[in-house]
Amino acid sequence: MPTPSGHTTAILASRVRGTPVYNTSGDRIGTVEDVVLDKMSNNIMFAVLGSGGVLGVGEKFRPIPWSILDYDPDRGGYIVPVARDLLDNAPAYRMEDLTSDDGEHAVRAEAFT
Repeated sequence: MPTPSGHTTAILASRVRGTPVYNTSGDRIGTVEDVVLDKMSNNIMFAVLGSGGVLGVGEKFRPIPWSILDYDPDRGGYIVPVARDLLDNAPAYRMEDLTSDDGEHAVRAEAFT
């Protein structure tokens, strides 16, 4: 079954990691660093957007809803309807903190919708 933009809904997580993410203005705002899964529901809780930093030092990680990522083959990355200022002001976490408290950050990811 295709997504609203015509892409398949099935994708391997290994293909997602490392993919650039752009906002609708065309600014590169980060990279998909990982995808957090809910074992009990078999659903994706959120994608982890990494931004800033150099070679992983100082990088910030933010949970964003998987459903807002829309792949653009011309850019070779995902487009998200998130303004840079909203992203810059959103809470950032350490990667290991994003899976603490059984999905507490999934609620924060919804702030981007």
